Amino acid sequence: MISKHFTRGVPPSGFESVALVEEDLNGELMNEDIRIHSWPCSYYLDTSKQWVSGRLSLTPVAIKFTADKTGELLVNFHLSSISEIKKESSNLIFSSLTILEKSTKHWFSSLQPSRNVVFNILEHFWREQLLSSEGAGAEAAALQSTKGKELTGLLTGSQKRLEDTAKVLHYQGEQFDNIMRGLNKIEGDMDVADRLLTELESPSWWPFSSRLWKAPLETKPKETATVSDSKNQEGIIIRIPVIITHRTDSNVKPGKLTLFASGLEISDCNSQVIHRFESKDVDDIRVHTPYEISVRQRFIGKPDTSYRLLSAKMPEAIPILEMQFSKKIQFLEDALGFVGARKSPQVDLGTSIWQAATGLLGGVVQPSSPVGDREGVDNDQVQLQKQEKISQEEAKELKQILKKLKGLALETEAELERQDEALDSITTSVDRATLNIDKQNRRIKKLT
Repeated sequence: MISKHFTRGVPPSGFESVALVEEDLNGELMNEDIRIHSWPCSYYLDTSKQWVSGRLSLTPVAIKFTADKTGELLVNFHLSSISEIKKESSNLIFSSLTILEKSTKHWFSSLQPSRNVVFNILEHFWREQLLSSEGAGAEAAALQSTKGKELTGLLTGSQKRLEDTAKVLHYQGEQFDNIMRGLNKIEGDMDVADRLLTELESPSWWPFSSRLWKAPLETKPKETATVSDSKNQEGIIIRIPVIITHRTDSNVKPGKLTLFASGLEISDCNSQVIHRFESKDVDDIRVHTPYEISVRQRFIGKPDTSYRLLSAKMPEAIPILEMQFSKKIQFLEDALGFVGARKSPQVDLGTSIWQAATGLLGGVVQPSSPVGDREGVDNDQVQLQKQEKISQEEAKELKQILKKLKGLALETEAELERQDEALDSITTSVDRATLNIDKQNRRIKKLT
């Protein structure tokens, strides 16, 4: 099942497809035009010594301020260039937010809905930008990255996605095992009910009872399914820092979002659980932007339970949420570009990785072997000289990742086959339990 998907052939230009896909994804997700959030406020313009009203905007990599009257972009700097974000007061009266960018201090005041909300969100994205690989010096590192590193990063992402899928699949297998145990318990209860009803239908003290001459009933062998040892604690798929908004925009605080195979959990900075949504409790998940989602549980006769979550790491969690809640997740207009960028190259992404990696590894291990047909050897050699080659260390790392991916794919396929057998056993047990329940119900009606 899974292995078939991984072994499909692709044209020799697979490596170029992977590189283009990676470039498109980075371009879509980290584009400075993507606006995460914006707030109306005032900015102190030092040149004219006056406050200018406008909007403060946050993008994945930068902070901008645009004046309302002129539409001029007065502030535009990278998050990695920020040295400090503080809450201060201007003229000892007005609450303000200051951002120290290199040697320049920017003052923002009259922030809506509140200064604390803007401060928490800006500080979160600033901190995550510094901690991530795309923090300070990310542009220089990107220029120096080789195609081998690009492919390694792509394969590492694929490995992580497959590991997350395997965790969800493992939890699903545990649920099947629990169902089978429950069905076995029901079958045992039906045996007890059968003995009790037989006792009531023909008591042992009745002189014409046939039970006096019957030998003891032999216990029926029960069909048991292979049950895997379940862990005491449920495994965590992913945990990311988030900014939590509950009901009103002013009620904002930092916390964590933890995704399990059975649902999701929202907690504060001290790991105290604020709310836990089981999978069946979630009615809808809306993706507002690649960095912001809202989770809601509907109720009749009382307010819905809804949380809005904003995080710089949200693009890592959205694919898992989409897999777990495929029928409940909804991408809004600002997030359609994100889902389109991820889904459009899926066929190339799933099929070209292996061909591209194989071609690269072959080129490194056997650099003297011809590429393509004999007639185009000279042209191919010229192209190979122009292209950037990968090192032996990168080739070894790619081999290790490919081995892990192959092992994960085989384990996932084996688990799927085991679950198919478990489903067949569950279907048979459910049919048998239904017949037994109907039979005992008819016997009870005769006695009453």
